[in-house]
Amino acid sequence: MTRVVTLLLMFTLMVYAKDYTQNSKTMQTIDTLVTKHGLDRDVLELLFSDVDVQESALKFFLPKVKKKRTPQEQARLNKLYPKYGAWDRYAKYKVTDKRVEQGIAFLKEHQKTFKKVEKIYSIPQEYVAAIIGIETVYGRNVGKYPVFDTLSTLAYEKNRRNSFFEKELQHFLRLSHTEGFDPKEIKGSYAGAIGLGQFMPSSYEAYGVDFDGDGKLRLHQPKDAIASVANYLKKNGWRKGEPIATRVRYDGMRFNKYKTGYKKTYKRIQLKGIAPKKKWNYHDKVRLIKLNKEKYDELWYGAKNFYVITRYNHSAYYAMSVHQLAVKIKEKMQ
Repeated sequence: MTRVVTLLLMFTLMVYAKDYTQNSKTMQTIDTLVTKHGLDRDVLELLFSDVDVQESALKFFLPKVKKKRTPQEQARLNKLYPKYGAWDRYAKYKVTDKRVEQGIAFLKEHQKTFKKVEKIYSIPQEYVAAIIGIETVYGRNVGKYPVFDTLSTLAYEKNRRNSFFEKELQHFLRLSHTEGFDPKEIKGSYAGAIGLGQFMPSSYEAYGVDFDGDGKLRLHQPKDAIASVANYLKKNGWRKGEPIATRVRYDGMRFNKYKTGYKKTYKRIQLKGIAPKKKWNYHDKVRLIKLNKEKYDELWYGAKNFYVITRYNHSAYYAMSVHQLAVKIKEKMQ
């Protein structure tokens, strides 16, 4: 019983009600939404008068405080996060046999939608499925945070990204107005991301597609989510029919000869001592993507479409997990 009481007390401390209409910045947001976008002032003031402050979400965005670790703490961290094997640890939870099987089931369940979407947007269906698989395990984990309360907390409680979240909050409330949903009912991630593809409200507004034609843009619905992910990739420069990445060979076990990462590009002729392990028909500039494994570094060429995936999430490991998951799904589907 004591443990249950403790957990309830912890939850109570993590969430508490607050009247944000007493905050001058909130009132500026309300003024903007009313004067520029036609939202109802009374409705907005009522919403902001009773916000459940999401302290557990806020903790992710507070300034990071450097703490001197004891030798015991450092030894524990070294055991949890050894010098090598970052990709092994990352892929262990992202690119699994179970995630592949779930992806195949998701593709089969929504095959008509995937085929239509691929025809319209020219994005291979396995890549759209892989993104949804990485983001929410095909809709199984879309988040449990109330989006309005979370974005309000992150917009007005001091943290390192106040300005960003205030803009996202405005996008979210504009969406609730144009799409006709109750902002208090939508659940999402600790950062306010929504739906199967985890779109922030600005992306929801910019790339969302009402694919089922019901007049409502709902990214918790598979048809709209699948089309919206494809539209996101298309609008960010996906090139039809071009490859994404291929593994390359180099001398040695660890690679430090050239700068790696999705931001740096090279002409292949510049990269001495590096070559694809199999024929790769791609002649544009490439990125060198290094996957840090326990016993060696795995090196890949990343094409333009690899970079496009990083527009969804600015991480080479993220893009590689999408690529590898997509390849495995396609192989198992055949």
